[in-house]
Amino acid sequence: QVQLVESGGGSVQAGESLKLSCTVSQYTMDTNCMAWFRQAPGKEREAVARIYIKLFGRTMYVDSVKGRFTISQDDANNAVHLQMNSLEPGDTAMYYCAAGAHNSCSWSGRTYKYWGQGTQVNVSS
Repeated sequence: QVQLVESGGGSVQAGESLKLSCTVSQYTMDTNCMAWFRQAPGKEREAVARIYIKLFGRTMYVDSVKGRFTISQDDANNAVHLQMNSLEPGDTAMYYCAAGAHNSCSWSGRTYKYWGQGTQVNVSS
């Protein structure tokens, strides 16, 4: 059973940065795609970024975070990070790490097999 544990959330002001981490208990075929999602109060969960672990670390981002967020893999620590720069109040949400097989890599949360418990990010203006 794969376990995902997020950390790094907190409260910052607009324009500041945070780095989220997702520690993976073990890499399997079901963790070849890692992604970050977020959900703000009263809103649906939305994808943020994903990385193909076995495809040279290919990354993809939704338009709203392009140029501000960077997803990366950290093999030494069995982790995936989300560096978030130039944070905006609209980035306030609970952020979740998700893992799935390579062919489940998508912007839909339904295709991912494992989820973490989330870490809260609050951005004030």
